[in-house]
Amino acid sequence: AKALFAIGSLSASMVQSQESNVGGALPGMMLLGPTLLEDIHSETINTTTTMKKHTVSRDKLTPSEITVFKVLTHMEDKINSELLLSKTPANEWVESSTYRFDGLFEALKVMVQDGVAGKKFYMGDDVNTDPRYGLVNLAAFLAQSMKETIMYDACDENNWDLIDNKYPLSNACGQLGQDYGAYSCPAGEEHLSCDVDPEMRLVAATNANWYGAPAPLFCEPKDDSENGFTGYWDYTLVCNNPWADPPMTCSDYEGQQGGGFVNRAPMENRNGRSDVEGCCWWGRGVIQTTGPCNFGRLNYYLGARAADEGRSSKYPDIDFCKEPEAICSSQKYPELKWIAGLFYWLDQVQEYSVGGWSYKDNLKKFVEGGMSDTSFIESLSGIVNRGW
Repeated sequence: AKALFAIGSLSASMVQSQESNVGGALPGMMLLGPTLLEDIHSETINTTTTMKKHTVSRDKLTPSEITVFKVLTHMEDKINSELLLSKTPANEWVESSTYRFDGLFEALKVMVQDGVAGKKFYMGDDVNTDPRYGLVNLAAFLAQSMKETIMYDACDENNWDLIDNKYPLSNACGQLGQDYGAYSCPAGEEHLSCDVDPEMRLVAATNANWYGAPAPLFCEPKDDSENGFTGYWDYTLVCNNPWADPPMTCSDYEGQQGGGFVNRAPMENRNGRSDVEGCCWWGRGVIQTTGPCNFGRLNYYLGARAADEGRSSKYPDIDFCKEPEAICSSQKYPELKWIAGLFYWLDQVQEYSVGGWSYKDNLKKFVEGGMSDTSFIESLSGIVNRGW
């Protein structure tokens, strides 16, 4: 996690100190280094000029927020070519086809200019005007995103939990013993959750692309499944053999090279499920938004439910409870894959304050201390992944 934070870090010294942990610097580690910090206050980035390709509503922004947006537009090409990178099956770093600067910028506009439920993605304020506060917050978000999805070029969660050398199709319901459908909202917020619809039918828009990789996750009623149960994915099956009679081709998903479905008998995931009924709540987006509560919150504040109930809605035509896959599949709103993660970040990470440890307070201390105390970095993954 420390090395991944360095991908977007503003501190060259921190990058150098972490390189030994990953066997060398990852692509883009130096992207937001000291040279950029010097540029912020020089003619290289003129914060008084108008951004041509990407525009923001200046009347809604603080000076530090405007500066951060300026920095981002100045670095657009490098962010695409050196930071938003994914790793191929051949172990090569290439530009992500799923996560691009345009989507990130549009999502940040929504979360900084307008915010959600009175909260905004933190890019500094009237008191903390140094743009490094906002850049470090964004760097932390991008580092976590890199770890979860960008480096895999994935929007939908992959089927990755291997049991007895097989991938249960019911991993759509939850992996590593989790039950995604049970991720309900806490007491007092139950009204925000989506209802779990057993009749929902969805197929993930993305999946892994290595040889034999499992097909996209999917959900459907039991009656739709063969014999009322689901089996597993066998990654060792050969499906591409032009010399066979008749010739064999891979047809379960686009780009498939090997592997196949085996539905002769039920195969349970680690939580005992051998069907995918109502299991449409797998992770989606840059920080893998998961479960009826998180999708329900998106719908309540940003989607169709907000519009239906007379509240302002950025995406009134998207019902995140009926169309959670819109996060990954929407052509109209490509920023949604970023929006879901940014919403989680501003709502859960930025507001985190437990046992006297506050995310925002420690972020500020990190910047003011020269960005050298790695304890702040070490805490981030725990907050996101384990709720520390």
